[in-house]
Amino acid sequence: MPTEKLVDYFFLQIRNLWRVDGLYFLGIEQKFGTEAATEIDAGVWEAMAKIEAKNLQRMFQVGENPDVSTIIDLLRKSSWALDQPFKTIEVSSKRATLSVDRCRTQEARLSKELGEFPCKRVRFGYLRNFAKTLNPNVEVNCLVCPPDKHPKDLWCKWEFGM
Repeated sequence: MPTEKLVDYFFLQIRNLWRVDGLYFLGIEQKFGTEAATEIDAGVWEAMAKIEAKNLQRMFQVGENPDVSTIIDLLRKSSWALDQPFKTIEVSSKRATLSVDRCRTQEARLSKELGEFPCKRVRFGYLRNFAKTLNPNVEVNCLVCPPDKHPKDLWCKWEFGM
């Protein structure tokens, strides 16, 4: 398979995993409500964060307690961020911010007239566990994320620091 086709195939599979995640969420939400679906989703993504962080740390041979810049570099390689093209990342030696300017999940919900998903609990759990699995001294703060009010060109913004 040509490299370009292999890369396309790889991203197709990542999008398919996201679709499964979304379909499971919608099924749970429909049967048990948004709160139950969010609680389950948060637990799944918190567990996934630890698994992914450890696997990426091993794969890219990152030592114990990496700095914020290295954590963000690994986060960029995570399944959550790889196929999230609408993000802005700013990194300094001790701090970083990650902003999602467009969110495919939220846009899909709005197009189906489901309303915004209050994803703060899910994303915060994922990002915090990802960072703390790599370095327990890292703090993750949510600057904005639904259900928070947010501007049209910013869905969520996260800050990482030591």
